[in-house]
Amino acid sequence: MENFRRAIGLRIKENKEVYEGEVTELTPVETESAGGYGRMVSHIIIGLRTTKGTKQLKLDPSIHEAINKEKVSTGDVIYIEANSGAVKRVGRCDAYATEFDLEAEEYVPLPKGDVHKKKEIVQDVTLHDLDSANARPQGGQDLMSVMGSMMKHKKTEITDKLRQEINKVVNRYIDQGVAELVPGVLFIDEVHMLDIECFTYLNRALESPLAPIVIFATNRGICEIRGTDISAPHGIPVDLLDRLVIIRTLPYTPQEMVQILAIRAQVENIAIDEESLAYLGQVGESTSLRHGVQLLTPCMVLARTNGRDQITKLDVDEIKALFHDAKQSAKLLAENAGQYIT
Repeated sequence: MENFRRAIGLRIKENKEVYEGEVTELTPVETESAGGYGRMVSHIIIGLRTTKGTKQLKLDPSIHEAINKEKVSTGDVIYIEANSGAVKRVGRCDAYATEFDLEAEEYVPLPKGDVHKKKEIVQDVTLHDLDSANARPQGGQDLMSVMGSMMKHKKTEITDKLRQEINKVVNRYIDQGVAELVPGVLFIDEVHMLDIECFTYLNRALESPLAPIVIFATNRGICEIRGTDISAPHGIPVDLLDRLVIIRTLPYTPQEMVQILAIRAQVENIAIDEESLAYLGQVGESTSLRHGVQLLTPCMVLARTNGRDQITKLDVDEIKALFHDAKQSAKLLAENAGQYIT
């Protein structure tokens, strides 16, 4: 369920009242603590500048923590939400840009208009982000705190009830035009390894309007569904299989195998001549591409042991004789079944 909700995005647009500009002044004002045992920040003075003017603000000390968390300094462009006091650092003002070709800092232009304005805030979150934010007792920040205020507080774990409440709020935001659903992609490899309970859950979850695009991958034919004695195509229940669009795939050609092996050898810095590469492609065609790729490393080890920096056909021949693929191993076990413990 967690991965399911990670794959569902929500793009939320809100018009918020903010104070935005380049930071020209950042001065924490300290006073003596009540017990007289030290000093504490009573408030913070911050100056913001835009193309239209400047404004000095006196902020609550709690906002000082948010400013420190965002690592705001003079010359940064920020905005502060008037309602929640949330602080967001947009970047460094481009007036401070240098002539370096490469910098880690992101430079942004000086904001236009007044310091105090209404701004459209666009935030991309996943449903899992909202689940996590509202499961914590302290709630979230920014948009999450707004949505969290609609929920019950002091939840400590992500429960089905919490997810249902999140879904209600999300659906309301979508109906009001405030949010837009952005379905992602969930890729499940070796899907035949799932049992009947997982397939039952997936069958139900895919019917939900808040469902991502799900891609199943498997290399199995007719096999048993795990947890049952029923055989089905690809090990997937027929009622779920009926809901899928099956993509037609074709085996790799010898030329494609050689090309893939060449790319893999280049990535792993393995030197191999054309004859050996073509021969390894034939090995992959007779066994599997995965087996051909796996033989690259032992071939390189053998070549270096013999004092060479490049793989030759003799190396591939010797390694091929040492290592069996799955089909050869199964055939060997079948032919010599009496010699093994069962």
